[in-house]
Amino acid sequence: MDLLPFSAAHAAVVAGWPASAGEVALWCGRQEFPVPAQTITDWQRDADVQAHVLVEDGAAVGYGELWFDADEDEVELARIIVAPGTRGRGLGRVLVRGLLARAVGAGFRDVFMRVHPDNARALRCYRGAGFAPVDPALAEAWNEAQPVGYVWLQGDTGAPDTRTGTGASRP
Repeated sequence: MDLLPFSAAHAAVVAGWPASAGEVALWCGRQEFPVPAQTITDWQRDADVQAHVLVEDGAAVGYGELWFDADEDEVELARIIVAPGTRGRGLGRVLVRGLLARAVGAGFRDVFMRVHPDNARALRCYRGAGFAPVDPALAEAWNEAQPVGYVWLQGDTGAPDTRTGTGASRP
């Protein structure tokens, strides 16, 4: 398995993975279903976004983005999705761990992600990949401007959490 940079050729494949409007909302917060391939391609226009695909036997089986914030010295993992026919095999954990490694390799020690509170399957996956809830007060502050009360998670990079002074794996 390889974690490769996203290319526009992957957009139509990834756009076909969500099976319902509800799944689209949990994945990327959008209200349109199906998601047009052009929307996924357009996400790449932001210079602070790096998208990747997880490839197995020549086929894309997962998609995820790194959102770099140099001002805050942090990275957010976002828009994580696994191909429907490959779900339940641990590929989500492989994808998330690979993205976390890319963020750390780029020099970032604070790596976060937000998850829709109704996405229990994703929450189990991300916890299994080494992410833990952030301090509740921090999550509350971050959710003030959000459309839903996301569950905010921090990746275990082995570095101290610059916001709390504790290990990154501690909530």
